[in-house]
Amino acid sequence: MKKAVKLFVLLILIMVPFLSACNSSDAIGEDPGGDSGGDKYKVGILAPAVTHGWVAAVAYHAEERAKELKDEIDYQIHTSSDASEMTAQLDDLITWGADAIVAFPQWEGMEVPIQRALDEGIEVVNFDIVIDVDGVYRVAGDNYDMGVQGANYIVDKVGTEGDVVILEVPSAGSVSELRTQGFVETIEEIAPDMNLHTYATQFTREDGLKDFADILTSMDHIDAVYSLDDETSIGVLQAINEAGRTDIQVVTGGGGMQEYFKMMPENEDIWIQSALYSPAMVKDAIDVALKVLDGEEVEMETIIPTTVVDRDNYEEFLDDGSPY
Repeated sequence: MKKAVKLFVLLILIMVPFLSACNSSDAIGEDPGGDSGGDKYKVGILAPAVTHGWVAAVAYHAEERAKELKDEIDYQIHTSSDASEMTAQLDDLITWGADAIVAFPQWEGMEVPIQRALDEGIEVVNFDIVIDVDGVYRVAGDNYDMGVQGANYIVDKVGTEGDVVILEVPSAGSVSELRTQGFVETIEEIAPDMNLHTYATQFTREDGLKDFADILTSMDHIDAVYSLDDETSIGVLQAINEAGRTDIQVVTGGGGMQEYFKMMPENEDIWIQSALYSPAMVKDAIDVALKVLDGEEVEMETIIPTTVVDRDNYEEFLDDGSPY
């Protein structure tokens, strides 16, 4: 009987650490065997599922920066396919005990869960998208100025008169609204006689191809295309090529896609342009979160300037290591 008791106690002692290990979190970036010693901040990063190259680069740079800060933070990175899934992941981060959350909420309906995180005392840094919640820090590109730069570029190449197609993306919320607003207001100021034709599309090359192929059949002449995104623009260029059209002089873009850069010198008849801010700015968002947690004074909004790339300077932006 004594031997049985001793054996039972021994088994319990063996099983306790094993069961504890099995119950550890396996979320991205969290080290189940690590010991933060209580002096590391917990930072959660929420991003959309990778349906777009630029978003893939955001996740890549976020992971890179979090690894660089491994002595200062424990982190979890979650990706989601809609607002409901992101909301559930945000709740998980609250339960995990996050001190700060860097969020890239691409969908409507995230105001309430983000407000809930703020009410729990969690610092929130919003990445790129404008969201109507007080107390949220924001790091973003200058979407309005991207539109301004697109207007200036098109007028420089085609003059102050002509027909320009605007490919807006209503599902992208403030990103599309600001880029389109910057473009239209600048055209109205510097080229009021320009004819603008607005159509809706998506930030994918498939939609760019399909939608612009339809536009080409309905318009006999187009001087330039104001596209908001490099992925869309690749589809637009394919549609132009397949239709054999030679009237279009400019196609703009946005985002900074390596594949798109490499297309710039290939077609001497079309000026291919990209107005961009780097997806690497998510590193700035993580840094802002850390500064806030350290008690440093930080501006509520950090805006990354616009860079214009075309065949004249594209080689400066080629990066074989970029995932985008």
